[in-house]
Amino acid sequence: MIADKKTRDILLNIKKDRGVYLEGNLLKLIKAEANDEEFEEYLQECIGRDKAVRVKRLDITKQVQKQNSTLIKNQEEITRINEELKTSLKLTEKTKCEAETAKETALNDLDLLQKKTQTELIGTIVKVALIVIVSVGVVSTGMYGLAIWKSKDTQIIGSAWSNMLSILLTNAFSIIGTIMGVKYATPDKTKNRRSR
Repeated sequence: MIADKKTRDILLNIKKDRGVYLEGNLLKLIKAEANDEEFEEYLQECIGRDKAVRVKRLDITKQVQKQNSTLIKNQEEITRINEELKTSLKLTEKTKCEAETAKETALNDLDLLQKKTQTELIGTIVKVALIVIVSVGVVSTGMYGLAIWKSKDTQIIGSAWSNMLSILLTNAFSIIGTIMGVKYATPDKTKNRRSR
């Protein structure tokens, strides 16, 4: 398609006045008249500029695609690292919970062992105290009985015997009361830990 004089003049004036050139696939359709070297030069310059712009656009497109590819790879790497972090955090939480459970179990076992040891110690103290008290009571009662059988005046021995039995009973209750007081006055560590 050969451009008429009016179109040719408009295109050349736009180039001179504004520095705007024709571009795109339209350049393939427009031809200059046989003797019009100025318009032929204009069309060749437009074609050269169009090719340069296309090459520049292609380079920019390639650069953007390359950057997009790099960004996608980086995003995949970030996603992978985030997944690893989440897995590590879950394992850390699980390990922490297991450690807390193990600590609680160990402390409970220690409390049970201490209570068992205390109970055994208290039991031993009570048994020994009762054996001593009963032994002294039996011996003093035997001696009082022997004194009654051998002699008629047992008034002094009788009062001493009743004083001794009352002291033994008082001591027995005092020992048992002290042991029970110590046992029940000791705070329960298990309850204190659970309330935290």
